[in-house]
Amino acid sequence: MSLRTNNIKIAVIGLGYVGLPLAVEFAKKFKVVGFDINGKRVKELSNCKDITHEVTSDQLKEVLTKEFDANNCGLKITDNIDIIKDCNFYIVTVPTPIDRHKNPDLRPLISASETVGKVLKEGDIVVYESTVYPGCTEEDCVPVLEKFSGLKYNKDFFVGYSPERINPGDKEHTFSKIKKVVSGSTKEVADIVNNIYSQVVVAGTFVASSIKVAEAAKVIENTQRDINIAFINELSMIFDKMNIDTLEVLEAAGTKWNFLPFRPGLVGGHCIGVDPYYLAHKAEELGYHPEMILAGRRINDYMGLYVANQVVKLMIKKGYTIKGARVLVLGITFKENCPDVRNTKVVDVINELTDFGCNVDVYDPWADKEDVKREYNLELIQHSTLNIQHYDAIILAVAHKEFKEIEKELSKSSTNVVIYDIKGFFNKEIVDGRL
Repeated sequence: MSLRTNNIKIAVIGLGYVGLPLAVEFAKKFKVVGFDINGKRVKELSNCKDITHEVTSDQLKEVLTKEFDANNCGLKITDNIDIIKDCNFYIVTVPTPIDRHKNPDLRPLISASETVGKVLKEGDIVVYESTVYPGCTEEDCVPVLEKFSGLKYNKDFFVGYSPERINPGDKEHTFSKIKKVVSGSTKEVADIVNNIYSQVVVAGTFVASSIKVAEAAKVIENTQRDINIAFINELSMIFDKMNIDTLEVLEAAGTKWNFLPFRPGLVGGHCIGVDPYYLAHKAEELGYHPEMILAGRRINDYMGLYVANQVVKLMIKKGYTIKGARVLVLGITFKENCPDVRNTKVVDVINELTDFGCNVDVYDPWADKEDVKREYNLELIQHSTLNIQHYDAIILAVAHKEFKEIEKELSKSSTNVVIYDIKGFFNKEIVDGRL
C-alpha cells in the first residue's frame, strides 16, 4: 500500500456541525480541503462566517488559506470536486437522517460515496464518520466506491470508520477533547487511521477491532440515551397522575451515587431521535424485532403531543376557550443555545396545538428564520414584536439563556397566562406545569 502518514492530504466531505470543526482541527496539522455541495455554505465559510456557531471567525481565519503554507497545513474550502482529486485521505461527515416512515435515509451517504468514488485512487483511504447501522460502511458504501472508481476494496483502496461524537453547541466537549473510536478495513489501515486522528485528538483514541464494532458502538451510545430518557418521560407521565413533581423526585433520587441523571423532555435532533431507528432497521432486516428500542422511541415520539394536551388542560382549568387561544412557544431548536433545528420535536407541540385551533407564535433568537420556514413552513416572530402580555399560554420549549429575561418579565406579570415549562428552566413558583 502506497499511502503513508508523512504525505497526507485530507478531504472532508460535508461541512456541517460535524465536518467543519473536524476540518479546522485537522488543518492545524495537515493539508485539508473542505468540500460541500452547498455553494452558499462554501461562500459563507470562505468569508469566515459559520452560521452553526461551532467555529468562530477567528478560528477560521487562523487556518483558511489559498495556498498551503510551508508547514504543509491549512484549510481550503470548495464545492468543486476537482480540488479534492489529489487528496488521499477522505473523511465523510454527511447527515444520516430517517424518512417519513422512520427508515434510514442513506441518500446523502450514497451521494457522498459517489463523489469520493469519482476521485478515488490506488492507495487512498476513505473514513466514514456518519452514524449508521453495523455493516453499512462495507455493505452499502464500499460497493458505491468500487462502482464509481473502478477500484477493488482492500486491494486498491481502503476504508475506515470513526464515529462522530460532536455535541452541537457544546463548547467544553469539542472535537479534540472527546475520545475517538477508530477502525480500519485491515489492521494496517486501522493503525494509519489511528495515527492520523491521534495527532489532533488530545483526549486520545480507541482502536476498535473492526469497522462493524465501531459502527455498533456509535449507534448504541445514542440508543442507550434514548431508552433512558424514555424511561424518565414515562415516569413523568405517571407522576403527573399522582400529582408528584418529577424533577423533585429526580433530585431526591439523584442523591444516590449510582443514580443516572437523566431528565424528561422532547427527544429530537440529528442523533438521539434518529439513530435508534437505524439499529432497529438492521435488527428487523435480520429477523429480530427490537422491543425495548422501539418502545423507547414510541414514548419519546409521543411527548410533543403529551405536552400540548397538558397545556390545553391547564388552559381549560383557567377558563380559556381553546379555539382561537393565543399561545407563545419559546424555542424551536432541538437543544439550548444552538441554532440546529434538525428533527426538532418542538414542532410536534406546535402542530398539535394548531390542530386544537390555537394561534401559535414561535420565538427563537438562535434559530435561522429561513431554515425554519424551509424545514417546517413556520414563521418566527422577532424580538421587537414580542409581547408576553398578549398570550393566553406560554410554553418554554428550549432552555436558551436569553429566556431568563422573559422569566423576569413573567415573574412581574399579573396576567392569568398559563406557563408550561418543558425543560424545568423557569422558577417553579411561576409555572403552572412542567415535565
